[in-house]
Amino acid sequence: MPQEIERKFIVSGNFKPFVFKSIRITQGYLSSVPGRTVRVRIKSGKGYITVKGAASNSGVSRFEWEKEIPLPEAQELLKLCEPGIIDKTRYLVPVGNHTFEVDEFHGENEGLTIAEIELTSEDETFGKPSWLGREVTGDARYYNSMLVKKPLRK
Repeated sequence: MPQEIERKFIVSGNFKPFVFKSIRITQGYLSSVPGRTVRVRIKSGKGYITVKGAASNSGVSRFEWEKEIPLPEAQELLKLCEPGIIDKTRYLVPVGNHTFEVDEFHGENEGLTIAEIELTSEDETFGKPSWLGREVTGDARYYNSMLVKKPLRK
């Protein structure tokens, strides 16, 4: 079973000098009930559908299944999503042997910047750059599926 292991942090400093790639992402949720989300995403001109399960007790790992789908299908599925759309720019930032995905939110969540790092195990060590702020792993308020329902501005 595919497993996502990641930790999340608020960004509190300037990471942009270290960015090697940026991608605009639009996503919505067909289902955002606790324990199961179904996401539709468009990034780099491609469509994706993702199913995520409930988080572990630590909030670090959970089931994740993702498949690329044709862009026109993703565009149609976005029209069926629950109210609210996540609009963000994702920046890829190398730190040691890892790459942080730093999401700068737009629209209703403007001003929020979250860094995520994917790991191979829950206890894997990694470098923490100076621009990394407090950890919010497992804090449901910072899940994209929650930010679409309760944006930062509300």
